[in-house]
Amino acid sequence: MNLKAALKTYFGFDSFKGDQEKIIQNVLDGNNTFVIMPTGGGKSMCYQLPAVLSEGTAIVVSPLIALMKNQVDAIRNVSDNESIAHFLNSSLTKTEITRVKSDIRDGKTKLLYVAPESLTKKENIQFLTEVNISFFAIDEAHCISEWGHDFRPEYRRLRSIFEEISKVPIIALTATATPKVQHDIQKNLNMLDATVFKSSFNRENLFYQILPKKEVEKQIIKYIRSKEGKSGIIYCLSRKKVEELAELLQVNGISALPYHAGLDAASRARHQDMFLMEEVDVIVATIAFGMGIDKPDVRFVIHHDIPKSLESYYQETGRAGRDGGEGECISFYRYKDVEKLEKFLQGKPVAEQEIGRQLLNEIASYAETSVCRRKMILHYFGEEYDESNCSSMCDNCKNPKEKLEGKEYVTQLLNAIIALKETQKSKHYCAFLAGSKNSDINAYKHDEHPLFGCGSEKDEHFWNAVVRQCTVAGLISKDIESYGVLKLTKEGHNYLENPKPFVLIKERDYLVIDDEPVITSNGGSAFDQVMYDQLLDLRKSISKQKSIPPFVIFQEPSLKDMCLQYPITIEELTNIQGVGNGKAARYGAPFIALIKKYVEENDIERPQDLVVKSVVKKSGLKVQLIQNIDRKLPLEDIGRAQGKSVDEVIEEIEQIVTSGTRVNINYYIDDILDTEVQEEIYDYFSEADTDDLRAAYDEFDGDYSEEELRLMWIKFMSEMAN
Repeated sequence: MNLKAALKTYFGFDSFKGDQEKIIQNVLDGNNTFVIMPTGGGKSMCYQLPAVLSEGTAIVVSPLIALMKNQVDAIRNVSDNESIAHFLNSSLTKTEITRVKSDIRDGKTKLLYVAPESLTKKENIQFLTEVNISFFAIDEAHCISEWGHDFRPEYRRLRSIFEEISKVPIIALTATATPKVQHDIQKNLNMLDATVFKSSFNRENLFYQILPKKEVEKQIIKYIRSKEGKSGIIYCLSRKKVEELAELLQVNGISALPYHAGLDAASRARHQDMFLMEEVDVIVATIAFGMGIDKPDVRFVIHHDIPKSLESYYQETGRAGRDGGEGECISFYRYKDVEKLEKFLQGKPVAEQEIGRQLLNEIASYAETSVCRRKMILHYFGEEYDESNCSSMCDNCKNPKEKLEGKEYVTQLLNAIIALKETQKSKHYCAFLAGSKNSDINAYKHDEHPLFGCGSEKDEHFWNAVVRQCTVAGLISKDIESYGVLKLTKEGHNYLENPKPFVLIKERDYLVIDDEPVITSNGGSAFDQVMYDQLLDLRKSISKQKSIPPFVIFQEPSLKDMCLQYPITIEELTNIQGVGNGKAARYGAPFIALIKKYVEENDIERPQDLVVKSVVKKSGLKVQLIQNIDRKLPLEDIGRAQGKSVDEVIEEIEQIVTSGTRVNINYYIDDILDTEVQEEIYDYFSEADTDDLRAAYDEFDGDYSEEELRLMWIKFMSEMAN
């Protein structure tokens, strides 16, 4: 039987895709084979058909239990022999394992899927040496490489295990491999002699878009509502965010389920099956979801958080539009997330840190680039691409960003960093260059420096963009050890000695999906400065009347949110950022009255078109936290019980207090601060114009730590505001 006839007989397809036929022939000829083929290109067929046609059992190494189950189900569906494919992993009972081994011995099983961990078990190695193996296949082979996006140390041992079992050919397959990763895989598997089949990485039907990370949940909900009935995947970096977002989508009428490694195996399998069977439209997942999932009609992939590398990004976006139909890939990005991921690298071996930083730098460059995104992705994978072929299938080609020559601005920034002796964070340099005075600038007397305001024709927002783009270009770095202080790199010093043209990208102040602004940077409707001024005046008069600082009543972010949402009832006021029931009841009435009158007099249409319901924080943890404080437990013990740092516990208490609930942590403060010190800090907050803790830190010349000041702020706000 020739290969085309076999393909039709066993799988029902009339023709091969791309290089499939050549790859299959190469495997059948007994050669080592390396396949780099984008998601949706038909990798699994490259080992499934030769396995069916060969004597013995092919061993397929696969990284995920869910993926094995999916693949085995798919093969059994095209065969009348249930035993044609099995998997061997920790989810099986002893009885099931016995049956699997019996089927292999009897020659009924053509494909055996195993996890790398299962292959390391002595009893499995012993068993496999006793049966006829046709070849080894390694799916998701990028897991072998430390430069790959999903490195798994146990994958590095595969070659020695294979040699122990049987000296048969190997086929390694991956959807993503840069030239460096490719070489690393081949070298580790001792198959530098392999025939390499590399398909184009270009997925013409995918639309790539990066959006600033603002009001992400609102945007996601509005977007999914516009894609009603279509399947999509949303990726988040943490399990906690997966759970929160899935719940938020459900509350807003979207059929969504979570998927992450923290769920029990039965729940994961059920959620995956419901997605495949279209009983649910959206899966919110960590990267554990989707590897090899054969769902051709995923119409959108959203990254709530930017991934750790371009390979991860390519692999995950590649799950959209595998049938060649519509596939939209939307990612939300802010540089702060990259810094957070950099912090997670601390404590790891130096080599691992270096690799991690380089991968993060590449994804940040991709997110911030103004060039064709497709061109940049393909270049990363060693493939040249003419961007004129993109045909507006990425945001940069569809809506080109405004560019300007930035040599003058870059040199101004680098000179400023040197002039201030590389001691300040980004925010400080932005204010310094723009000529904006604030407590920090005054405290350091930097307003008297000859360079102060040398870039005053541009605002702080502009200078922040220059800082970020110079960071991505490698001219400056943020020192994580000293909390983000900016320093010049070697490249930065070289640039100052020999300045070259530098293209700066003007950042957008609105976000575009499908040609329509979704949420503008000020929240969806034009910011109402007139009402904001009135609210500030009202807050000032109440603060004088009650002899408390204005920020105790409502903080500025809350007032700004009122100018976007126009709440006219106490209930609506509790939906405003930073306003809980307690604060709304205590201070809300005059603000509601002012807003209601203003709305009526100015005939204002309130932004109710996109009502995003928030999840009611049942938060047993919040109640538990308050109960533990009532029991006067040390914050360290409370944190330990919930798996959190003291810093995270303090942050939660701040949120509780900000939204109007009184919390008494005097027992904890009394242990670490003398009464006189407490009085001094308390008096400062009573008279302060701002609740910015940096200003407090500077006022006391660093005599008190940030943690001590935060604790005193909680005490002050609890007693004065709540």
